[in-house]
Amino acid sequence: GICFCVFLIMYLMTLLGNVLLIILVRINSKLQTPMYFFLSNLSMIDICFSSTIVPKILINTLSKDRSISLVGCALQMYFHMALGASECILLAVMAYDRFAAICRPLHYQTIINKKMCILLASISWGVGFITASVHVPLTFQLPFCKSHHVNHFFCEMPPFLRLSCKDTRPNEIAITVTAQFITLCSFFLTLISYIHIISNVFKIRSSQGREKAFSTCASHLTVVSMFYGTIIFMYMKPRTADKTVSIIYTVVTPMINPIIYSIRNKDVKDTIKMKLSSL
Repeated sequence: GICFCVFLIMYLMTLLGNVLLIILVRINSKLQTPMYFFLSNLSMIDICFSSTIVPKILINTLSKDRSISLVGCALQMYFHMALGASECILLAVMAYDRFAAICRPLHYQTIINKKMCILLASISWGVGFITASVHVPLTFQLPFCKSHHVNHFFCEMPPFLRLSCKDTRPNEIAITVTAQFITLCSFFLTLISYIHIISNVFKIRSSQGREKAFSTCASHLTVVSMFYGTIIFMYMKPRTADKTVSIIYTVVTPMINPIIYSIRNKDVKDTIKMKLSSL
């Protein structure tokens, strides 16, 4: 009962926080900038990401029958992998956006124009779904004869591979290489962007300017460290997939993201205050 309540509250907070953020961006013309366009995409991914897993966890918490159909399992694995990879790339895109805004302020409008925003968001979503379209069919082509019991909260690839009676090392290598490529490329792009941002921020003479630049980046950095940290731990060691780590990046992170971005963000807080005062 306690588990059900905890997961339900977290899921409702995820939906509420992310939907609210998307609505605020839509209704306030001041928030219709590249940064908030990417933030809306992140909220959309978080809603879908959480919805792929949490409703089934809620059903399993109450029900004695914890089975899932093979198609249901494949779909859960597919969307979980696709959305996770998309979020990974989107966080790097958001870091690049902050780099362009702080390090190239005069050229920002031309670098991150509307076409570029749509292109970068499309790449984030596209790469995620292409990756899942390769790995999930490869996983389900394996013969499964050890057990039909997945020792996990949901159908995630590393624990699922343990059920196969065939040598799964080629699959594990393929997953690890893909995960390393996507995660480490995104992580290093984010890191390079932030090295440039931090060195630029220290060149700002006014302390107010420095503070403003740091505050726009602090929320993104918090989200990045949480997400990349858990993903790196999870997929660099596919045989030791930890349930707690999975719960952090599939349930906790999507709930915390909108909270972090709203608390740290003056424009979002002002929009909420403005809308509440007009009621």
